[in-house]
Amino acid sequence: MTPYRRLDRYILLKYLKTFLLALVLIIVIIITFDVSEKLDKFLSNHASFWQVVVDYYGNFIPGFVNLYSPLFIFIAVLYFTSKMAGNTEIIAILSSGISYRRMLRPYLHGSVIVAVIVLVLGNFVIPISNRHLIEFEEQYVKTKTRSFYNNIHFQAERGVQVYAESYDVHQMRAMKFRREKFDAQGHLRMREAADFIVYDTATHLWRCTGYSRRTIDADGKETLSSASGRNVDFGIEPSDLDLLSKRIETMNTPALLQHISREKVRGTGTVKDAQIELYQRLFNPLAIVVMTFIGVAIASRKSRGGIGVHLAIGITLAFGFIVFMKVTTVFATGGDLPPAVAVLLPQLVFGLAAVYLIHKAPK
Repeated sequence: MTPYRRLDRYILLKYLKTFLLALVLIIVIIITFDVSEKLDKFLSNHASFWQVVVDYYGNFIPGFVNLYSPLFIFIAVLYFTSKMAGNTEIIAILSSGISYRRMLRPYLHGSVIVAVIVLVLGNFVIPISNRHLIEFEEQYVKTKTRSFYNNIHFQAERGVQVYAESYDVHQMRAMKFRREKFDAQGHLRMREAADFIVYDTATHLWRCTGYSRRTIDADGKETLSSASGRNVDFGIEPSDLDLLSKRIETMNTPALLQHISREKVRGTGTVKDAQIELYQRLFNPLAIVVMTFIGVAIASRKSRGGIGVHLAIGITLAFGFIVFMKVTTVFATGGDLPPAVAVLLPQLVFGLAAVYLIHKAPK
């Protein structure tokens, strides 16, 4: 085995082992505090031990790891690189003729491995875990879930507007329902209304009470019809009226893309949230690479304070990165900042900081 390959293997194993160790320790601490907070609810709602372990924490841990993996990576890199610097291992590596840039290669390999794992988890595994986690919480933790919505208004398809004064999720019943269809010029061509509508799961139609239909042709001629009761296909499902049934955190990426396309047509105002979720899944793994190189640049310099100084500087930067990400997300959600820019801006700023720190690092 050549010295280069031996060095790559040595640093890569340290990278992955330290990351896994930091991960396990932090997860144990988090679970300990979470159990102490929710134990009464688990017991009062008769959740079994295996349900808590498998259904709750088995689905809680992947999402937690996916969300905070850049921070865990950062701490791990700071720790073992600072320890290497303190033991003069980095000086020995550079003195042997291996360049600083070449020494960074196993760090890059390790960060890419973890980033790819996080990318797959975030796009395909975490949504399934979130679905099971929400189901468990609604049954054993948050036993009171919202089941009633007021003033629902959305575009079911291009040119078709739907309105309901209220909707009961459990009974699948809406009150003061109205569906209007407009032509390309924005002229009203059809309006259907009902005092009450209830979804029939057997026929997949809506049973209407106090139904009326008004159509207007191109010449302005109106046709009116009404019935005290009628089954009607409005072209919508109960989930369309349930504002929380389409939770973006439970959708895998292909389903999320379809959801974004549909919500743009419907005009519900939730498109930005879905786009932010999509871009975070796609681009947040880059933060692992960025934080890895920032950690190396900080910790490879031997300091009198040792690991303590490196950890203090590193953790300050890490939390600054997290706060920056939250701030840009808020501006995207409630302001005019494009979702893609909101997600990529922190990566770009701290990526440039990583390049600068690597350039200034002692070689």
